Amino acid sequence: MSENTDFYGTGRRKTAIARVYLKPGSGKIKINEKDYQSFKEYLKSGVLEIQTNLPFVVTNTLNQFDIFCRVNGGGLEGQSGALQLGIARALLNFNESLRSPLRANNLLTRDPRMVERKKYGKRKARKSPQYSKR
Repeated sequence: MSENTDFYGTGRRKTAIARVYLKPGSGKIKINEKDYQSFKEYLKSGVLEIQTNLPFVVTNTLNQFDIFCRVNGGGLEGQSGALQLGIARALLNFNESLRSPLRANNLLTRDPRMVERKKYGKRKARKSPQYSKR
């Protein structure tokens, strides 16, 4: 364990970026300078809350840290994924021995999938206008 009291982790998903600070405490959550009772209050979905809390559940550290994070970009789905990765990386800074359970649940891998850009002459990234012979 480190002697520093703040543990930092950065998470990215699609176009969302989350900067997460963990401090030993009672489980308070502060996102973008605003207090929340749970992640569900911010993410407005139980599924996204479960996804975001997964690093804590896997490492048995639920309600042991106060969470301070800045999240911007993307939608709620991307922000949830960014928070999950940021929390997992911050837990790794807290205790390196947590790497194996986090790695086993695929929580330390950054999801590289991004939206493909629109090309000129196309309706979307790949959809072409209907072919007309005459």
